[in-house]
Amino acid sequence: MVQFAVSSMFFHEYQVEEIFDFVQEAGLDTMEFWMETPHFWLRDMPVPELSSCIRDHPVLSPVTLHAPILDLNPCSINPRVAAASVEYTLESIAIAERVGAPVLTIHPGRRTAKRNPSEADYARFEHYIDAVHRSSKGRTVKIAIENMENKVNSLLCTPAGVRELLDREPWLYFTLDISHAMGVSVEEVRRYIDLCHDRLVNVHAGRASAGVMHLPLDRKPEMEEILTYLAESGYRGHVTLELEDMNFVHDLCSEEKILILMEEVAFMRECFG
Repeated sequence: MVQFAVSSMFFHEYQVEEIFDFVQEAGLDTMEFWMETPHFWLRDMPVPELSSCIRDHPVLSPVTLHAPILDLNPCSINPRVAAASVEYTLESIAIAERVGAPVLTIHPGRRTAKRNPSEADYARFEHYIDAVHRSSKGRTVKIAIENMENKVNSLLCTPAGVRELLDREPWLYFTLDISHAMGVSVEEVRRYIDLCHDRLVNVHAGRASAGVMHLPLDRKPEMEEILTYLAESGYRGHVTLELEDMNFVHDLCSEEKILILMEEVAFMRECFG
């Protein structure tokens, strides 16, 4: 059964317990909790507090997690940055297992320079994937790697590239970021679904327009087309709203954010019938 969720970062300015309350009030099934949610991240990730919030909101359980990505890059040319990035991902795997998260989404990293990835960049990527694989063995959490925007220094930004990785790493799963793919075209989103649906466990739902990512769905025809196509493909995993609140015309209070989510999730449920 499809689980409709929202990223905790949509409520980034609030405390963790408040975020859980807001998501529940908005009528979502669950949430994707980002490690870098400020109230959690800036207090050195108090995992018992997160576990307590999950227990106190059983209708949202289980939550999925997103590994840290801000200022991080496991493929960085700076070895200390790369090492810290890998370490944070491995720590996130352990946290995901501890709180009972079924899915942890990770990013693939990128070439530091805005140039096509080199052999050295791909070697660092393989080191990262190998470390994640070793850490995930014997755990129940599914590790899902996300497609990135189609930029010159991206390591994983095409349907064929994701499929090749999934074929090479049978333990790995996939998080489809609609907005990232939609930056190319709606047809590109469909290609990801066609090629990678068998390993798809999470979908980041957001619109792209004129180079702007993570816009609200707003009942746009192209979003209806994508979500309906996803439903018709047989997808039954998580569909996670990933919305950038800076894309709205003014700063949103919590009540406004809740109302936006209510409308967005109503639209998604309609698309999935």
